[in-house]
Amino acid sequence: MEFIDLKAQYHTLRPSINARIRTVLEHGHYIMGPEVQELEERLSDYTGARHCITVASGTEALLIALMAIGVRPGDEVITTPFSFVATAEVIALIGAVPVFADIEPDTCNIDATLIERKITPRTRAILPVSLFGQASDMDAINAIADRHGLTVIEDAAQSFGATYKGRKSCNLSTIGCTSFFPSKPLGCYGDGGAIFTSDDDLAQAMREIRVHGQEQRYRHSRIGVGGRMDTLQCAIVLAKLDRFDWELEQRQHIAAQYDELLGHKVERVIQRPDRDSVYAQYTVFLDHREAVRDTLNKANVPTAVHYPIPIPLQPAYRHFTKEHFPVAAQMAQRVLSLPMGPYLDVYSLTRVADLLLRAKAHSTAQAVPPVAFGALDTVSNG
Repeated sequence: MEFIDLKAQYHTLRPSINARIRTVLEHGHYIMGPEVQELEERLSDYTGARHCITVASGTEALLIALMAIGVRPGDEVITTPFSFVATAEVIALIGAVPVFADIEPDTCNIDATLIERKITPRTRAILPVSLFGQASDMDAINAIADRHGLTVIEDAAQSFGATYKGRKSCNLSTIGCTSFFPSKPLGCYGDGGAIFTSDDDLAQAMREIRVHGQEQRYRHSRIGVGGRMDTLQCAIVLAKLDRFDWELEQRQHIAAQYDELLGHKVERVIQRPDRDSVYAQYTVFLDHREAVRDTLNKANVPTAVHYPIPIPLQPAYRHFTKEHFPVAAQMAQRVLSLPMGPYLDVYSLTRVADLLLRAKAHSTAQAVPPVAFGALDTVSNG
């Protein structure tokens, strides 16, 4: 069993993927070829954002967005302590300071009610993450930003295709950023990402930053990066985009089946009624996670932990704050993601749910004490 079955997806889409790749190989425009513009136009139409700028990765998308709004050394950006490290990494790379607000215990997204108290005269932006495939409370976050003259950048690396109050993720704030890492709901076969905005000036700035700050060839009007998405990767995303809505429906159908099979016996990430999820992961909460995970792994059921160490406890980030984030710390010990994807068959799904229920019941009966908070420092980020 695969955690995410990319091979099954390829076998289904092989004719269109191979045809797209062959076209690129024949025209030979490997950098900024016609597929780049085609993908940007289609993604812009899909999200409703006026502009889409494809870039080399989801991390590069966040970095370019921060550069475009003028974040500088010493500025502060408010974000979540519970995410992949890239969210805070790009802030630190610019020389700015990541300021963390704790998360909601049921969605694992940033708790919007905690953001405003984190704002200082040095705050420049808010960077919420749409974790596990579901958007944060973006209206509340945007309202806070409007009151304080801040920019909101949605880290939508896991939520492309999701909706919030009828609007698409990546078009919920001033800037949205996503990733096409292979395991994402819409992924390529390497690294890739995209930035979305309806602000013409920001779009122009981000296009220039993407190509080393060039406004025209060999004329560099701003500091930039080498951040282009390869034509081949754009071609692959284009091939997958034709089936993307069907795959999202399948992900939501599979999540509903998990919900039904697990019932009230297993806590899990809650989907709020005003939004949906693309289920980049199907994530449950367990008190004795490692015992359950060991049982599943012995039965050849792959699992993943996103994320075992909150960002403020990572060695490279401890100097940014001495504050404790109790919900993030608790979730880091409890979250477990199960096999998920549009090609997961009913037999495999049922087997995973059955094994999980048995393993949870056994671990509870054994009363294995959970990992102590102090032990987080020694947990491996595997």
